[in-house]
Amino acid sequence: MRKNKIKEKYDVVIIGSGLGGLVSANILARNGYKVCVLEKNNQYGGNLQTFVRDKKIFDTGVHYVGGLDKGQNLYQYFTYLGIMKDLKLHKLDEDKYDVITFENHETEYYHAQGYGKFSKSLKKQFPTEEKAIDLYCEKVQEVCNNFALYNLGDGTAYDMKILSLKVKDYLDSISDNELFKTVLVGTNSLYAGELFTPFYVHALSINSYIESSYRFVNGGSQMSKLLIRKLKEFNGEVYNHQEVVDFGFEEDKLTSVITKSGVEVKADIFISNIEPKYTLRMLNGKGMRKSFVKRVEQIESMISGFSLYINFKPDCFEYKNYNQYHIKYPNRIYEAQEYTQDSWPEGYMVSMGVHKGQTKWAKNMIAMTYMRYEEINEWENTFNTVAEESDRGESYKKFKEEKTEVFLKELEKKFPDIRDKIESIYTSTPLSYRDYIGNHKGSMYGYKKDADNTMKTFLSPKTKLKNLFFTGQSLNMHGILGVTISAVLTCSHIIGRAELMKSIHDELKKEDA
Repeated sequence: MRKNKIKEKYDVVIIGSGLGGLVSANILARNGYKVCVLEKNNQYGGNLQTFVRDKKIFDTGVHYVGGLDKGQNLYQYFTYLGIMKDLKLHKLDEDKYDVITFENHETEYYHAQGYGKFSKSLKKQFPTEEKAIDLYCEKVQEVCNNFALYNLGDGTAYDMKILSLKVKDYLDSISDNELFKTVLVGTNSLYAGELFTPFYVHALSINSYIESSYRFVNGGSQMSKLLIRKLKEFNGEVYNHQEVVDFGFEEDKLTSVITKSGVEVKADIFISNIEPKYTLRMLNGKGMRKSFVKRVEQIESMISGFSLYINFKPDCFEYKNYNQYHIKYPNRIYEAQEYTQDSWPEGYMVSMGVHKGQTKWAKNMIAMTYMRYEEINEWENTFNTVAEESDRGESYKKFKEEKTEVFLKELEKKFPDIRDKIESIYTSTPLSYRDYIGNHKGSMYGYKKDADNTMKTFLSPKTKLKNLFFTGQSLNMHGILGVTISAVLTCSHIIGRAELMKSIHDELKKEDA
């Protein structure tokens, strides 16, 4: 859209069109606010973005989503937002939506959908762990029930005992079977789990997938398109190619944002859906305590990743209606991010795209593994959002080629004939996540949560500037559900928690009627 269409003043200006920004915009527009969303890139959606290579669609950050069966939490939130009925979804295999495999270990371990099937499947695979399985399922659900917005409630209290419980400590308390415990956390690359990771992060991440698991047909960008369409129905506005680079103040009051193209947009309220560190740097200390700025700068971002985007030759690689998590060293499940150049990759996740008219054959596949930002330090002063590898130089191209070859050799151990079936391969590194999504150091999941320092990494949507709020994956939880809840929490500080939850439940009653 052209910059001269942007009005001079709105009730709310939202910086960034990631899921958190678009959900916040929709909620506020539905509740009578005049909203404008400003996006720096051409494509909207942040981690919802897709891209096309050789006429095949790839997701950048959304590979599957949970909680979308009727009545489940994300189903209810999306119903309230008016997008649920229009989403094109493909349900994963109910008997094995996630498969856990190990190096030199032929047995595959399944996670099944629905707590009944999930429990029954694990008990069949680990018959001596029946009590531990029951305790685990009860604990995951108990922890999830302690987070009000996760269950569309309006409570605000947090149980510090839950926040400070570590994944590893809890699993060690219910079982001595190391293989069994590793299978339970086999999908921990969903949240980049480490030794200090709180159990609630694990529980909130996997609970919705256990309840139901889906892939988006033709990619997750359909979500951003639907949210933008709904936003416009409520007279909200959204503009791309409008990178916010500064804030305007009148004395000590935040009054506007200024874009790279020189547009100044005024508002009464501002929501930043971009990285909190970047937001604070733009403020340059205005309105913020130095101690707060220092604390945010010191919060460690989660690790980034290296991905292979693989296009297959026609009708030769069978589509798998589940995700596969492969672990090279089971005894290092919590330390996989500390890989060496010789041990990399210590594990990976494989997911296949679903296309309209999906047949038995896969068109493409994404394979993801950890990669630390330090590996690309040589090129960190480059910036690139176009598909031209040469923009970062031949050394970067060579780096990616070498990493691709190492990763492919690992994939061949599980898929021996995969190389012969590949038509083309594309890659992404931490720089890709940084430049396309805007994540600090290419972080996949925002800021690390530490069970030993629960409040150190806790960020409230509210800031010391009364009319500036944060939203997005760095606040509470990442993922589609986590970011949706983050947006609801942010908006509750503007609208009022009780009023917003009443609005949501009233809308859901209309749908049920």
